[in-house]
Amino acid sequence: MLRPRIIPALLVRNRGLVKTIRFKEPKYVGDPINAVKIFNEKAVDELMVLDIDATLENREPDFQMIKNLAAECRMPFCYGGGIKTAEHARRIIRLGAEKVALSSAVVKRPDIVIEIATAVGLQSVVVVLDVKKKGIFGKYEVVLENGQKYTGINPIEFAKKVESLGVGEIIINSVDKDGTMQGYDLKLAKAIRAAVSCPISILGGAASLADIGELVKELGVVGAAAGSLFVFKGKYRAVLINYPTIAERKPLNINV
Repeated sequence: MLRPRIIPALLVRNRGLVKTIRFKEPKYVGDPINAVKIFNEKAVDELMVLDIDATLENREPDFQMIKNLAAECRMPFCYGGGIKTAEHARRIIRLGAEKVALSSAVVKRPDIVIEIATAVGLQSVVVVLDVKKKGIFGKYEVVLENGQKYTGINPIEFAKKVESLGVGEIIINSVDKDGTMQGYDLKLAKAIRAAVSCPISILGGAASLADIGELVKELGVVGAAAGSLFVFKGKYRAVLINYPTIAERKPLNINV
């Protein structure tokens, strides 16, 4: 039985853990291995790690880092960044990750979903769509290159397309909400939920458990992903790796 999940999303740059605001101003917040060790103790539902510069710098996935992370993880682990081929995906799964996250590669060549699903199984293939409004009153578009390049692609229509190709999950990452801690973009989230039937997760903007509860209330079974919520504490954004306890999750009907 599928249930809502709470998913810490860790961004890495040069093997360091960072957090951004609207995909800019990366702030170093620690060592990802140490973060994983803490999350292990807190019985995290699932963990997502994204290398934010691998594709931009035209690098392969950092297989050594993936191996180190997978060796520590005691929860399902999804990795994204620099994955361009079925062999990349196959190697990452062999190193111990449960899922691979694709982004730019899918936008540039959607059929890669079929190739990678054939190699590792569709349940292990995740597509991350970075979405941003073009202008204050503009329409939503899929963006590339850490949110700097507009593609003209409608995220709702593209989500339907990748679902038809056999993706296991779609993650919608709101660039406008990233790091702001102003709540999820529920309008975008509900539009995606109405368009596809495959599992989805929503990332960007969560500031509290109330935000996660509202997302689950509006969308039902969904992955509630967040970054700042799980690495910062208080209005001054002091670095503190944290995660809600089982007692805190129960009132929200979150997977316990």
